[in-house]
Amino acid sequence: MGRSRTRCAWAGNDPLSQLYHDREWGIPVHNDRLLFEMLTLEGAQAGLSWITILRKRKNYRMAFDRFDYRKVARYGKSRVRTLLRNEGIVRNRAKIESTISNARAFLTVREEFGSFDAYLWGFTGGKRVINRWKNLKDIPSRTALSDALSGDLKRRGFRFVGSTICYAFLQAVGVVNDHTVTCFRYRATGPRSKGRSR
Repeated sequence: MGRSRTRCAWAGNDPLSQLYHDREWGIPVHNDRLLFEMLTLEGAQAGLSWITILRKRKNYRMAFDRFDYRKVARYGKSRVRTLLRNEGIVRNRAKIESTISNARAFLTVREEFGSFDAYLWGFTGGKRVINRWKNLKDIPSRTALSDALSGDLKRRGFRFVGSTICYAFLQAVGVVNDHTVTCFRYRATGPRSKGRSR
């Protein structure tokens, strides 16, 4: 990854955090399964550090059928009990149950809009929000955009989708480019995108 690179301060010195920053964070995502994964992980982070979730990410993928929202939507009480015994994920009943109910709400959004991708990017008319922050402390924890997304998701039955969580989600999937201007990824996150909706 190169020690001479200037990154966003939040990436710190942890190799896993730096890898995520360099290869994923802020790159536009148009793949519904990955969007569901990131929405789930951002919700799981509530009250915890992001690096804690990153370290559990592989376990989450195994535990939740690689975030196949169709399968997750069919989970019942026995699967919840199994997940509560899984030490590789955050064993919080409310977060586990919300992942399942969110998968069902996710499917409903897909039925209405054709894809969650179309729904999400509709909030910005399909365009990215490009910010020009100089320092980490300048970046807000929520905006009018995240307020709008949060309110609409809650209305549709999603849980663990407060405005702060939604803003972190928008940053992660590239709807918002919040790499600081000195970061080597600031200009590099423009034309690339991760997958197409499915």
